[in-house]
Parts: sequence; structure tokens; C-alpha cells
Amino acid sequence: MQDDTDMNIPDPGDSYNAGQIEVLEGLEAVRKRPGMYIGSTSSRGLHHLVYEIVDNSIDEALAGVCDQIDVYIHNDNSITVIDNGRGIPVDIHPKMGKPTVEVCLTVLHAGGKFGGSESAYKVSGGLHGVGLSVVNALSNWLIVEVSKGGHIYHQEYAKGKPTTDLLDIGTTEGTGTKITFMPDPEIFEDTVYDYDILAHRLRELSFLNKSVKINLKDERSDIQETFFHTGGIQDFVLYLNKTKDCLHPQPIFIETNKDGVQVEVCMQYNDSYTENLYSYANNINTQEGGTHEAGFKSALTRVINDYARKNNILKSSDSNLSGDDIREGLTAVVSVKVPDPQFEGQTKTKLGNSEIRGIVDSSTGEGLSTFLEENPTVTRKFIEKSLQAARARDAARKARELTRRKSALEGTSLPGKLADCSWKEPDLCEMYIVEGDSAGGSAKQGRDRRFQAILPLRGKILNVEKARLDKILANAEIRAMITAMGTGISDDFDISKARYNKLIIMTDADVDGAHIRTLLLTFFYRYMKPLLENNYVYIAQPPLFKVKKGRDIQYAYSDAELNKILDTIGREKVEIQRYKGLGEMNPEQLWETTMDPAKRTILQVTIEDALRSEDMFSVLMGDKVEPRREFIQRHAKDVRNLDT
Repeated sequence: MQDDTDMNIPDPGDSYNAGQIEVLEGLEAVRKRPGMYIGSTSSRGLHHLVYEIVDNSIDEALAGVCDQIDVYIHNDNSITVIDNGRGIPVDIHPKMGKPTVEVCLTVLHAGGKFGGSESAYKVSGGLHGVGLSVVNALSNWLIVEVSKGGHIYHQEYAKGKPTTDLLDIGTTEGTGTKITFMPDPEIFEDTVYDYDILAHRLRELSFLNKSVKINLKDERSDIQETFFHTGGIQDFVLYLNKTKDCLHPQPIFIETNKDGVQVEVCMQYNDSYTENLYSYANNINTQEGGTHEAGFKSALTRVINDYARKNNILKSSDSNLSGDDIREGLTAVVSVKVPDPQFEGQTKTKLGNSEIRGIVDSSTGEGLSTFLEENPTVTRKFIEKSLQAARARDAARKARELTRRKSALEGTSLPGKLADCSWKEPDLCEMYIVEGDSAGGSAKQGRDRRFQAILPLRGKILNVEKARLDKILANAEIRAMITAMGTGISDDFDISKARYNKLIIMTDADVDGAHIRTLLLTFFYRYMKPLLENNYVYIAQPPLFKVKKGRDIQYAYSDAELNKILDTIGREKVEIQRYKGLGEMNPEQLWETTMDPAKRTILQVTIEDALRSEDMFSVLMGDKVEPRREFIQRHAKDVRNLDT
């Protein structure tokens, strides 16, 4: 027997013991750690609540028992989602001893999607059984109404707990579920819903489920839209390419059903230089790709090269076209419906089923081969585009070498215009990209040289939306940015080599400044996207006004703030200076208002939704004028600062 003195028996005085272990019951864990279930408590998490409820309705549509979903944003920012599906079961659950609808709303991992072949859903996106209960837990109040078996059943909840019994309140001939909820202001940073964000996701779902009509109404403004696309993902690709000139008018569409897996692939080439590939598994946007996306890329590269060699477009001495060359200017949507999908984590951003790669590969290969043989004229157009891309890629490879920062043994190759900082720890350092030499001079003098680097730019950089990579890398201003950051770009990008963990765009508060900022963001989005995805990019907020009364000086960052200051100090004997450019501020003023971390305001640039971002950059920076005109007309009333 072991002596007690040799055993690791806790000291009675040890403060970490069984009493410190907290057991969260029911939905308490969700309210305690909401980010684990919905990603965040920011706007993204707020809108995710709606997606969870709508996704349940979409699962009913996938089961073939729902063809209409109605979503309402009410005046108080509560949400109602109604579907005409089967209705959540209301009978007593055999294990829980309470109505099944109450179990679904109050118990994590309770749902109809776990039973394999016996499940209520053969295909679904909501696999973890947490959606409905999580929404309930994070709502100040929630009301559920189920139409089923000729009756309407009603129950109310508060912060995840039932406040009434399930009541039979009337009769009906229809079936379905109606859920109304109010997000809890104790949980969320802001509880105001953005119509455009919801409209974007609902439109996307309507493309992916062509049999479902989705209605969205905003009672705050009386805006309403109906999303119903009988063409499915073919309409989706046409929508994505609406701002571009396409090489062939009709998209290539492939649809198969193999081993219980439904595969839809749609693709169309345009004359741009960027690839836009969106993949979905059971309606979930798999932003990190997965086996379905890999299968599509493999088939596309193989079939195009085989056709090019068979028809002597590629000679025996030529190298094969790379996947990147072939996908230049390609817009494609790959959608699979899988009975038992394996996602990586609750975020579901990557599909892992190994068998799906072969299914998508063979489906795409067979369908694409048929199209190429039947449409030789169109085929030659996008193969020629791929050949041009290959030639440009070789030129870009040579130009890219100029942007790579040399190792310590080779010496430094930082751009001469960069005023670097003395600290070398990236997580402590930040680089300001400043418009113009004048503002750059003030910024260099006013900065804290220990951790703030300054890179002044001359004029407007190249619009990368309208240029290939070789031309982009020939631009001196862009090359200076890439070299200063140290990360490389495109396929060579490595965020671990970033020399600064904050990249702050500081431009004038006028139309030209906004244009330069948009050009920079377009470049980062297209060629250094991980900087945006990892929250490295910020926008400085210089003041618009300097307000002086006697010796007192204050700064206003908006018209509203100016009026507030004037109301406080009085409007007599006041000097007001409207800053038209950063160069008008001396170094001390620039530091105090815009660069001092203790006092400044900087806006973090995030990619809430890559597809929405893609659409915005294409509209604002692409070749087509009409979509840009429509955007300006629609949002003219929202303009806050416009030079006259």
C-alpha cells in the first residue's frame, strides 16, 4: 500500500477545489458563453439568430414539406419567422415528459436530425440540435406558435425559460411554425437589425433552394422583397456576374445525384482577372472549402487541359495550364446536399467527407467534357484566356521577386519612403498608410517612433479590379506596401511574416480620400485578404473641425459633434476651421487627434460576409457603369460627407 505522504492529496487550504467547479444547467451555458454557439455578440451574432430559425425552415423545404418562408423585422427590432412546413411536434416527448416543442426550445442537442435513416430529415444543415434552443436562450422573450393537426398551439418564454404552458388557442387548416423573438440587450452589443444583411442571406438561400419562396418585410421602413429563383444556382451565377462582361451568355450547369448525394455545379467565365468560387454543403457556405470544392477544382483543371491537348491548343512542348490560370475570370457555385455531412467544428466552414471529392470530381468531369465538345467556340474563348493568364503569371512571378523582403543575410529591402519604427515585435507595431507627402511629413514628425511606422503614398494607386497581377506588381506604390508589410501577396501570402499587426489607412476626409481608401481596400481584399480576415486593417478617423474659443481648443469628428460642442460652449466668438486635408494639421495636432492610441478613434475593417464584400467591390470598382449608377441612386439619401 502506498504511503499517504507520497500521494498528491490536495492541501485543505488549496483554493482550487470541487466547490470551484461550476455546473451550468439547461441553457445557462449558452447565456454564459454565447460566443461558443453563435460566434460573437456583435452584429454578426445578432443576425445569426435569424439564420438559425430560417435554416430550420429551409430544412423543412429540403424534406419537401415547405415552400414558403416569411421573415418580418418589427418596429421594435423583434423578428418573426413563419414557415408552412409540418410544424414542430407538440405531443409529449416519451423521455422528457413534456411537449416536444418545449424540449426543442429548452434542451441543447435536441432535434429531428440525429436518427440517420430514421431521422425526420434526410438532408439538413442544422446537425447539432442547438439552433432553436440557443435563439431562445439569447432572447429577452420568445413566442412559438405551431399549426398542426387542425390546431394552433402557443407558448411563451423569457431568457430561455417557459413562462406559460403550451396552450391550444384555436383551429386552423394549415400547418407550420411561427417564431417571434426579441434579442436580449444584456447579451448583444446592439439589437438593431440591418435589412441588407438579412436580405443578402435570404437571397442566397433562395438561389440554393429554387422551390422555396422567401418573403422579407421591414416594418420599420415598409421595405419588402420576395426572393424566388426558379433557376436556382444558375440564377445565382448570373446574379454574381451582373457587374461583369461574360465570355458566354449562358452559364454551364451540371446536376447529378450519385449515392444519395445531390450535386449542382454552375460556372460562367467573365473578362475579369479574379476567381470567384462559392461552395455550399446543405445550404451552408463552406468558406474554407472542403472535399466538394477540391473535387470541382481537380475535374476542371484535368478536363480543360485534356481538351486543350486533344485539340492542339496546347502543344506537346507546352506545360499544362495551372488551376489558377484556368480559374482566372471564373465565377462558380458548387452546391452539394449530403445525407451525413462531416463539418469541421460548429462553425461548419469546411466539408470533410472524403467520398464527396470523388462524386463531385466525376460529376463535374462528365458534365464539363460534354459541354466542351458541344461548344467549341465558347471553349476556345476561355482556354485562350487561361493561356493569357499563364503568360501573365510568369511575368508576375518575376515582378513578385521584387516585392519579397530579403533575409537578414541579404540585407534589407524596405522601401525608401517608409519611415519604420524601432520596435520589431509585430504585435506591438502599426503602420500608417498616409495620403500624400505633406500629410506623410506631419505624420512622421508627430508619431511615436517606437511603434508607429509611416508609409506615404503619392496619389491614387492602381484599381486592381481592372488589372492582372503582373501589371499590379509593376505599380511602385503597391510594391512599396507589399514590401513594407513583408507578407507577400496572393498565393505567396504568409501572415506570420507580417511586420505590423495594425495597418491603418489615413486619408483626407473628402471624396478623393474616400476614393483612395476604397482603392486600397480593394487591393487588400483581392490580394491580401487574410489581413482583413484577421482584423489587421483599420481606418483612421481624423477630425472634420477644429473649434477654438479663447484658449480652449476642441475637435469635432462629425457635424453632430460640432453642434454639440457649440451648444456647450456657446456660438459667439468661436473660430471654426473645417479641415479639408490631413496636411492642414501640424504634427502635434495630428498626433493628438488621430494617432495617439489613448485618444484616437480607428475603425476596424472586417469581412462580415465575403460574398457581400465581393459584390460591393465589383459594383464600385468594376467596368460596368449601370450597377454603380443604381447603387448611387439607391443610397444617395445615406450620404453623410460629400464635397461641394
